[in-house]
Amino acid sequence: MNKNGTKDESHSVRSARLTVIAALAVAIFGVLAMLIVDHGPWARPKVQTAEVANHKTTGAAARAAGATVTPTPAKPEIEPAAPGPKPAQPAEVVVR
Repeated sequence: MNKNGTKDESHSVRSARLTVIAALAVAIFGVLAMLIVDHGPWARPKVQTAEVANHKTTGAAARAAGATVTPTPAKPEIEPAAPGPKPAQPAEVVVR
């Protein structure tokens, strides 16, 4: 028996080879699965109505429907003090 507990030196080489083969098999399966899902017969482009295709953003669609779009007011850089009592300060510990 060797120092590392194996019976022969080729054990680690076989183990590494099996790991590489398993990793390649998983990678190949993953790539094939992605290709099938992305480019299969069920992944055809969806036909849109002219009304949906003409409006590229939500704002454009809202304006076309007659709604008014107003931007959110900007948040001030310095927040005002919160109402109510301030939190208590932690007690100072004096060690002598």
